[in-house]
Amino acid sequence: MLPRDHPRPGLRASGPASGRRRRPGRPGHLVLRGAVHGRHRRVQPRGPGRPGDGNGHARPRPVPHRPLAPPPPGALTPGPSHRPCSGPESRRPGAAAEAQRNPPSPCPISVGQASRPSSSWVGQASRLSARRPPGPPWYPPRVPRKRQPATPAPKARPSALVDTRVVYCGDCLEQLKTLPDGCVDLVYIDPPFNSNRNYEVFWGETKEKRAFEDRHASTQAYIDYMRPRCVELARVLKKTGSFYYHCDWHASHYVRVMLDQIFGENCHLNEIIWRRTNSRTETDQWPRLHDTILVYTGGGDWTFHPTMVEGDITKVPHTLVIGPDGDKYNTKDLTGPGITKAGESGKPWRGFNPTSFGRHWGYSHGQMDEWDRARRIHWPKKKGAAGGFPRLLDDVPFEPKTRAVQIGSVWTDIDRLNQTAKERLGYPTQKPLALLERIIKGSSNPNDIVLDAFCGCGTALVAAQNLGRQWVGIDISPTACRVMAKRLKDVCGMRESEPGHRAKDLRSFIVRDLPWTIEKLKAIPHFEFENWAVIGLGGIPNKVQVGDMGIDGRIFPVGARPSDADAKAGQTASMFAGDWFPIQVKQSERVGRPDIDAFEAVMVREDRQRGFFVAFSYTHDAEQECAAFHKRTGRVIKTITVREILDEQHVQKM
Repeated sequence: MLPRDHPRPGLRASGPASGRRRRPGRPGHLVLRGAVHGRHRRVQPRGPGRPGDGNGHARPRPVPHRPLAPPPPGALTPGPSHRPCSGPESRRPGAAAEAQRNPPSPCPISVGQASRPSSSWVGQASRLSARRPPGPPWYPPRVPRKRQPATPAPKARPSALVDTRVVYCGDCLEQLKTLPDGCVDLVYIDPPFNSNRNYEVFWGETKEKRAFEDRHASTQAYIDYMRPRCVELARVLKKTGSFYYHCDWHASHYVRVMLDQIFGENCHLNEIIWRRTNSRTETDQWPRLHDTILVYTGGGDWTFHPTMVEGDITKVPHTLVIGPDGDKYNTKDLTGPGITKAGESGKPWRGFNPTSFGRHWGYSHGQMDEWDRARRIHWPKKKGAAGGFPRLLDDVPFEPKTRAVQIGSVWTDIDRLNQTAKERLGYPTQKPLALLERIIKGSSNPNDIVLDAFCGCGTALVAAQNLGRQWVGIDISPTACRVMAKRLKDVCGMRESEPGHRAKDLRSFIVRDLPWTIEKLKAIPHFEFENWAVIGLGGIPNKVQVGDMGIDGRIFPVGARPSDADAKAGQTASMFAGDWFPIQVKQSERVGRPDIDAFEAVMVREDRQRGFFVAFSYTHDAEQECAAFHKRTGRVIKTITVREILDEQHVQKM
């Protein structure tokens, strides 16, 4: 924006021929026609020794130079990028002598200085002339976005602001409200399930396992659900922190608009494309092969460490040529864009004229002669655009195996977890550990705090622990919290502290707010309650809960439990071919005779001699039916209450 006193083009002093007028009560002053920010500008009338400009207009008296007051302590002073204002006036005859008599001052507009700009500059008087239009206005240089350089790893220590190495079981919206502002260095979320609604209803798919089938009824409902949670995540994120939102094609564009509104459009850093699979077969559309990761910054200088990966051997540079020794060399261009006639840059060299193709030499002729004597110049067979120009060979031959390139925003070198991956847990939305390690390495330093508010099976927590970061995990699923607790023990060798206590050291963690009360167990999703009950009995939950044929889980006698290898390979027939007992779970009070009758049919169909039924309570008719069923068939149905599992009294009935 121009200063308030800066003249506008076409502004002229009022004279007799141009409608001169005087302001009442201000004799001897003329008023310029044309408002500058809604005000009139007064100039002195022409007097003795005040020649006009040759057109009958008065030339205003130059305002004497007034130096700026010294800046306050701590204020930024004009640096090399803050040059004095200049324009056509500085190039007129006699401008140099005038500048010596009235030396210019640096432009008063500087970064970090809030004082009002001065109203005087060199050539101010002549700029008011209508014959000489003013030069282009001066604007302060744009301050580029900065990032934090790599810092040495500090000594590992617990955070003083927030408890770390903690897994919270519950809605992240409520848990985030307990965290202070600006306490987290990196946020990564992958929210495929967040509420108590079915996954199939939200996306229209049917392949996700039932324990994680809680999404929303529409895309707008999903955005309405995520907005307050992302607002809280932006609050707890440090200004120097980074935010990663992992999503797919279903809602990525809606999420981008939402995050732009929360963080600001200028805080959007990247849209990372992760190719999660190589190929799929689609007959009516292009196969969807990638996920989207939206990256935002907290608003200040952010941490970023470039990641170098081995270059793809099949994608060799197109600038490779055969050198004089027969090896392949990468080459560099000797010319630059644009035509210049200064020095040797625009003159022909060895029969090649770069100006004929709109270019110029980037090096001196002598330097190129020296490279040619060292046999480092590759000469094309034909001259000109068709055959190219001479190019400079690299110092050493090209080696594809040692070629390192910086990874960009398209990630194709990390595959999704296949059915035989060692780290695969069977979690429907599990991400590879290498993906999270790249994100954490690139956007955090050792001992920084990493937050995953939808941590699922805990991949982000494991990656943070392995890389020496502190972490906080939140998930609404009790089953997921148990899965990640077991994973932290098995993979990272960590110890779980007692509930109600803090993590004792850097090798321990704590799981908080697990639903251990009757009231909480009644409020959790039905499928989550089934998992809790089956695991509480020591059984294996059914992997397919929609159409489970009345079996929510199975208990295996000692020595008959299927191996993990069979479970990973999906050998269902061999897993359940031996001895096992069915489990039926109802998240309700006063289970009656109809539910027991249905479970009896399951036991007869599967030819099982023993079964377990879990509920909050049973009616008298249900207990009588279990006894009558045992008398008729010899099969036993054990009724177990939730209170008995909480108090560990169910062992007596096993």
